[in-house]
Amino acid sequence: MAKELSDVIRENAEGPAEASGDSGSVEQHSLTEQIEADRYLNSKEAAKSKGLGVRVTKLVPPGAS
Repeated sequence: MAKELSDVIRENAEGPAEASGDSGSVEQHSLTEQIEADRYLNSKEAAKSKGLGVRVTKLVPPGAS
């Protein structure tokens, strides 16, 4: 089961930025890059949705006939 992107970002933020050991070193993307990726993916998902993302409603004040 795939993890949610927000969960992955949270885990990466809690972990170290860089780790090294006997087998080598590992470095994660910066948090700003992860946030930009999250915004990009959210915008792609929003572009796929039907409609423009704007809701038009008619407001009728109470007491008007």
